[in-house]
Amino acid sequence: MEEANIVIVGAGVVGLAVAAKLSEKYESVFIFEKNSRFGQETSSHNSGVIHSGIHYPPGSLKARLCVKGNLMLYEICEKYKIPYKKLGKLTVAIEEEEIEELDTLMRAGNANGVEGLQMLDREGVKKLEPNVEVERALYSPSTGIIEPDEFMGYFYAKTQKNNAVLATKTEVTGLRKAENGFEVAGESVGEKFKVAAKTVVNCAGLYSDKVAAMAGLDVDRLGYRLHHCKGDYFRLVGKPPVKMLVYPVPKGPGLGIHLTPDLAGTVKLGPNAYYVDKIDYEVRSSEEEFRKDVERFLPLIKDRQIQADTAGVRPKLQGPGDSFKDFVIRHEADRGLFGLINLVGMESPGLTAAPAIAEFVLEMYENQVKR
Repeated sequence: MEEANIVIVGAGVVGLAVAAKLSEKYESVFIFEKNSRFGQETSSHNSGVIHSGIHYPPGSLKARLCVKGNLMLYEICEKYKIPYKKLGKLTVAIEEEEIEELDTLMRAGNANGVEGLQMLDREGVKKLEPNVEVERALYSPSTGIIEPDEFMGYFYAKTQKNNAVLATKTEVTGLRKAENGFEVAGESVGEKFKVAAKTVVNCAGLYSDKVAAMAGLDVDRLGYRLHHCKGDYFRLVGKPPVKMLVYPVPKGPGLGIHLTPDLAGTVKLGPNAYYVDKIDYEVRSSEEEFRKDVERFLPLIKDRQIQADTAGVRPKLQGPGDSFKDFVIRHEADRGLFGLINLVGMESPGLTAAPAIAEFVLEMYENQVKR
């Protein structure tokens, strides 16, 4: 049986970031990815937003790692010439009763250490975005956009430089505790394989609960069961009506159908949020639903053409009707699985937080796992 020091399951942005960080200091790091290329699922089917950190409860991993990751991400982009735009974002209150929710977001953002937040009245909004019609808005200047594939390419290049090995078309189907680590079983390019790994880091995204269950964990009892939440996107045809990101106040499982200018100079609408039993990337929402939602704060949308674009699926721990659920990043030693680090529920702000998540996992590995 082949041997590995560290096996990382999943090569999305988080898996690649973790692999890049661990392989800086440690040898024999392998990344197993079931698709033919890295980042083919959640990591590439999203808005590409660099989040500021206003949406997450103070003290949560999502808050801490988002705010830290935001700073790290911009530094990486500057240093390595990765395309991005720090556009800023307006989170808008369309009706008077939504203003209180903006106040809550501002308090959370301030507590989380988000810099530069400002509350704007109608006139202040008009100065920034003349086409947006709202009562008030929370302005967060550190929000931006990035091309996720370029960002993942940076982490992948680091793994290559550090001699980590990315094995694509390699699906993990079994994970068993062994005397000195784990036996990882699966199928690679049509051939069955087994690897003895001292440490396993589960970054399997939409399938991370299944990987945790393979190791013998009761994912329902532990709260690791994922709920797949789909979001569709439309694209606005013609001249962009906004320069920055514009979000409604969040309601339900997502952050609301928002406007996201992209690096190509067009504007995406979405995503919405609805739970699904099957993972697919077909846009199933109606054009009218999107137009109606956005028209509340961008009236001119009613005269503009929009067209279906793409879709994504979030690996949410928060099920229908549930309250906030944080990232799970946990060494499972106390559950008889020394050397297994689970990352479950790595949805938004996972892209923004990826560099900080990687540092968090490295610290966990060195303090709790490394022998």
